[in-house]
Amino acid sequence: MSGTFVGMPAFPEAARAAVSDETLRGNLRHATHTIRAKRAKAVAEVADWAQLREAGKRIKDHTLRHLDRYLVRLEESVTAAGGTVHWAADADEANRIVADLVKATGEREVVKVKSMATQEIGLNEALEAEGIRAYETDLAELIVQLGKDRPSHILVPAIHRNRGEIRDIFRREMGRWGRPAPDGLSDAPADLAEAARLHLREKFLRAKVGVSGANFMVAETGTLVVVESEGNGRMCLTLPETLISVVGIEKVVPTWRDLEVFLQTLPRSSTAERMNPYTSMWTGTTDGDGPRVFHLVLLDNGRTDTLADEVGRQALRCIRCSACLNVCPVYERAGGHAYGSVYPGPIGAILSPQLRGTASEVDASLPYASSLCGACYEVCPVAIDIPEVLVHLRERVAEGGEAVRDGNKVLLRPAKGHAAERAAMRAARWAFARPGALRAGQRLASRTRRLHPRTLPGPGRAWTAGRDLPAVPSEPFRDWWQRTRGGRDGER
Repeated sequence: MSGTFVGMPAFPEAARAAVSDETLRGNLRHATHTIRAKRAKAVAEVADWAQLREAGKRIKDHTLRHLDRYLVRLEESVTAAGGTVHWAADADEANRIVADLVKATGEREVVKVKSMATQEIGLNEALEAEGIRAYETDLAELIVQLGKDRPSHILVPAIHRNRGEIRDIFRREMGRWGRPAPDGLSDAPADLAEAARLHLREKFLRAKVGVSGANFMVAETGTLVVVESEGNGRMCLTLPETLISVVGIEKVVPTWRDLEVFLQTLPRSSTAERMNPYTSMWTGTTDGDGPRVFHLVLLDNGRTDTLADEVGRQALRCIRCSACLNVCPVYERAGGHAYGSVYPGPIGAILSPQLRGTASEVDASLPYASSLCGACYEVCPVAIDIPEVLVHLRERVAEGGEAVRDGNKVLLRPAKGHAAERAAMRAARWAFARPGALRAGQRLASRTRRLHPRTLPGPGRAWTAGRDLPAVPSEPFRDWWQRTRGGRDGER
């Protein structure tokens, strides 16, 4: 299996293959049910959870409205603290910046903290092309890397693997990347963790360059924050001589005090812990403490375009807790790989099409990868109305375009494909704008209802293959209303 998502099929095709994998479904069901049950218990302990949720939403919305101001403040604060700030418009520019910074040190390997942003831009592959080996140090990311796999969950990238599979991967692959797995390695969690610890320790002690992301950036002080559960992140953040952090521009918060909200909601929503075991914060560089050189790469890569969409921009509130994945009935059955992105599940279904656009078959299919049950919105700690954005993006796909900025306006850029769907929507719009034609069509449909097929032909066959075609009533509502209530069209 390839380590990237390039060339993945559209969601319906990928999901169809995933749901037939009984082992995968069993792994996902056990893991998601366990995590969400623990999360519910942890959240129930907090009497003011609803107020914290609203506070997080407001902080994020305020920051996004004034993102330009806070990013400039962040750059000033980081620079004043001894760091260097780089701006990357897209993935290629970010990868080039990081590769050049690593090569300038003379090193040919880096250790990495778990980072969604670096996965988004394909940093490992870009560094490999430059002759630089990147070692993942998060346990789940290590499993994915050794297995030549792809992450399938935001919090637990190897959620699709069971203990036996992980043991086999360690036995087979660890020796190719460094210290081999111990002889006779079992699938006991403690033994697997110890094998990973021994394997990674030599890399931590040898590496001169560390690469990270960040959960939050504080504009007021220039402080970056990483929360984690294993301690590997702290090793990467403190031991190397050079630290390079690649962070999406939406991760900034205005003040140190704003962290108070998120450091309560994030751990409970993600790992169901009251507090993350390791919360690492650093501000620039300090003599004799931690890395001597710090670089911050601020990543756009579609975020500015997303910000231009008044409905879709709420996806940028996301703090990557993964609570929405753990309650989603679609994710539980299809798994993360089916989404064709490093951002799987409900948040991925609204974030990926905005960051990458809806021109590709994969991204055009993601807004439909949902039953719109609303469970994702109920658990989101920053109140992202994912169903609202899904419907909004479905409209964009049906209209055949993606949001683009034109001065102060947001327009739809026509896209290829989806011609049948666009034609159907335009026909419906024409009929709804002409009451007489709509009434005549409804009456004709009712009188010919016995002749209607049970399934649709052509492209519509895919729709009726998984659901019943709604039956046409024997009498249109308007006729029924006029007959039973004696009213005219439009009267109540």
